[in-house]
Amino acid sequence: MATASASATLPSLSSLSLHTTTPRLFLSKPTKFFFSKPTRLHLFHPFSSHPTTTLIAKSSDIDTSFFENFNPNDENDTVFNPPEAPEGFVPPKSFDEGPMETEEEIAIAYEELYGPAYSGVSYLGNDIYVMDSKVRKTTGFGSRVKKEKVKDGFEERVVQVRRVTKVVKGGKQLHFRAIVVVGDKQGQVGVGVGKAKEVVTAVQKSAVNARRNIVSVPMTKYLTFPHRSEGDYGAAKVMLRPASPGTGVIAGGAVRIVLEMAGVENALGKQIGSKNALNNARATVVAVQKMRQFSDVARERGIPMEELWK
Repeated sequence: MATASASATLPSLSSLSLHTTTPRLFLSKPTKFFFSKPTRLHLFHPFSSHPTTTLIAKSSDIDTSFFENFNPNDENDTVFNPPEAPEGFVPPKSFDEGPMETEEEIAIAYEELYGPAYSGVSYLGNDIYVMDSKVRKTTGFGSRVKKEKVKDGFEERVVQVRRVTKVVKGGKQLHFRAIVVVGDKQGQVGVGVGKAKEVVTAVQKSAVNARRNIVSVPMTKYLTFPHRSEGDYGAAKVMLRPASPGTGVIAGGAVRIVLEMAGVENALGKQIGSKNALNNARATVVAVQKMRQFSDVARERGIPMEELWK
């Protein structure tokens, strides 16, 4: 049974090409060392159902050679003979032997890599006291400089800045939330919100968000609303009423800011429900979007404006 199992496993081993070679050191007088007893080699077959395969290796198949008369302390046996240099080979100069770079060459190389140094001299014709915009973007230098406001005709008004906290696994993260209303006071207004770790950054983000949500406010020649309207957003509800000339904007909170930035000079506003500034500002925008001019309604119905009140 043992011979049968060994003969069955040999083809599978031959299919895996398990041919190993033993490196040999050829000396003047090699000596062979033989094991006194047969050695069992345990081979692990990765594709076989049996975990191990046992083969018996004969002592005549194992050959081990080693240095017999080698002495590492002997200078004659440890002589190093480097290869000869090829023809025409010129050895390189040492680092300290070559000519030293001048200060001008060093300054030019530095200016090419990092920009002009603040020494008062530029070898490439760059401005010494004005940092290049490319250097700012790549190095991040001057990133905290106050950014110029966008000149697009819109004015900004901050409604509210609150500190908000987000609870995460590692603790609490503190941020600032800013509500900004932008408008040109000619019928265009928008409400935006933004969050950041700094107040200035939060205001800038909310201003950008407000410019993306611009709506048009219909007004008469007396700078008031054409008719009544109501709007709600969440739990906040806002009522808007037109007013006679000279009344002014009688409203409070975020409603007043939205109407002033839109250019409304005579109107009545009332907050009903929630006092949340963001929801009231958005409810005002919803109420404004429901308003329509009388001329537009008459044009859609195909009748003159005089017949709207009949």
